[in-house]
Amino acid sequence: MFPLRWVWKNLKGCQGRYVLGLFLVTITALMSLANPVISRQIIDRVLLPPAGVERDLDALVPLVAAMILFTVLRTGIGYCMVLLFEHCGMHAAAAIRSYLYRNLQSQDQSFFTRNRTGDLMTRLTGDIDTIRAVTAQTVRTGVDSLVSFIAVLIYFLSTDVVFTLLLCSLFPVLFGVTYLYSKRVRPYFAAQRERLSRMNSRAQENIAGNRVVKAFAREQYEIELFDENNKAYRDANIAVNRFWLKYYPVIEMTAQAMSLAVLCLGSLFVIRGRITVGQLMAFSGLVWTFSNPVRNLGPLLNDIQRFLTSSSKVIELYYASPSIVNRADCRRQDERLAGDIVFDNVSLTVSGRTLLHDICLHIHPGETVAVMGNTGSGKTLLMNLIPRLQDATKGTVLVDGTPVQDWDLKTLRGSIGMATQDVFLFSDTVDGNIAYGDSEMSEDQTRRYAELAAADFIDKMDEGFGTVIGERGVGLSGGQKQRIALARALAVRPSILILDDTTSAVDMETEHFIQESLEHLDFPCTKLIVAQRISTTRRADRIIVMKDGEISECGTHDELIRLGGYYTEICTLQEAIGGES
Repeated sequence: MFPLRWVWKNLKGCQGRYVLGLFLVTITALMSLANPVISRQIIDRVLLPPAGVERDLDALVPLVAAMILFTVLRTGIGYCMVLLFEHCGMHAAAAIRSYLYRNLQSQDQSFFTRNRTGDLMTRLTGDIDTIRAVTAQTVRTGVDSLVSFIAVLIYFLSTDVVFTLLLCSLFPVLFGVTYLYSKRVRPYFAAQRERLSRMNSRAQENIAGNRVVKAFAREQYEIELFDENNKAYRDANIAVNRFWLKYYPVIEMTAQAMSLAVLCLGSLFVIRGRITVGQLMAFSGLVWTFSNPVRNLGPLLNDIQRFLTSSSKVIELYYASPSIVNRADCRRQDERLAGDIVFDNVSLTVSGRTLLHDICLHIHPGETVAVMGNTGSGKTLLMNLIPRLQDATKGTVLVDGTPVQDWDLKTLRGSIGMATQDVFLFSDTVDGNIAYGDSEMSEDQTRRYAELAAADFIDKMDEGFGTVIGERGVGLSGGQKQRIALARALAVRPSILILDDTTSAVDMETEHFIQESLEHLDFPCTKLIVAQRISTTRRADRIIVMKDGEISECGTHDELIRLGGYYTEICTLQEAIGGES
């Protein structure tokens, strides 16, 4: 079975310990026979020996001592066995989780568009914990049950074949019931897992969007939606348990019937002299060990079905391949890139829709290019092609004369600083957020880049640069978040700086200061600025106007004004409402 081979692969480094754990399970299972067998000896040799046989009182103390010794040994070995299995289970879970997280980091944007965040979190948490539990507990229980069953069966057969066969006559019914159960239960576990994923997705989305929820006073609405998902998950759990309860009575009654059969048949066989009282006591003491594996079949099957359901989801993510990867012969470079960018007849198609059409553009090193256009014109998509957040479906994007597909991703992206309107800040200090691209950066350097981004408000915060920002920048205004994001982009001293509507939430005075700072950076940098304010675009060396995925206008501020197109309309509109011409 592939899922088991896959788990074994992820036990690398602990495989020897796991095999030792399986060996100890076998030992403890075999040792479970010891006390009933010794009890038989005590009864047949000391307490109630057969007719004509004298009591062996001298054997009582050694036999009792042997029982105590086996009990202590079995307990000690069992303790070590549990430690080994739990350690191996945790090791496998950590290895799988670490690999999944690394694999997630390599995925492109389309992957996260296809998969719900809550579902991915479920795979990283609940599904992996199910795999851990099966590795550490279910396998141990299954092996213990199997070895115990076989050992007791052999002992019973060696004692009385007829008695054993009569007990085993109950098994066909039992195995038939468990087979039917295992065939029909998996869809219930799949539905249970899917509803857990939906509930987690709803909770994650609500927590991430709590500001919007409160702004529209929709708390009660969200509570009702979550309750629906919560009840659906509850109902799925109930459905699984109800389905199990249809089969449980037969399994439990069969297991209990064995104890009754031992008492009835054993008494009859003792009366007829077929077996001794000691043998009956051994049968009675071992019948639980004999029937317990049968009783465990249901829970074991439940665990196996959960494992198969969860492992299929985890394995799917484990082997997910990103579409944007390094080529084997990719180009690496320690020196700074010059920042020369060429779009050579570039088109981009997403889900059957062509969003960028035959873009041809050459941006020279050190040039500042502003990009304008209405919503959905393709501005952000065009910017995403440079760091390979998406790949063009036609044509070539080149940086320093090399197609971006031929660059090492770390070299390429490490030379690009990006700041977007939709700012994401980490739950870290201000200093940590600004120095995200270089964790070794000194506070003096982070202060310098904060100054370039006009983030003077930081010194007024409770702990200055040591102030911990709430998740996603909670507690900061939109303009403050944008300025920290800009400082973060500048802090990597990029060869290419991409600002996607980064100053849309700041006031005009702050914007003017930022523009001045960008014009006088102490390192060479090609700047691409997506903006709608004329006060920003007019300073650019060139202005690109996007419309329906195409470049409709291109030139300097004065050239586009004379052209009398979209750019002129925006200038006229902003002048009319008090903007700069």
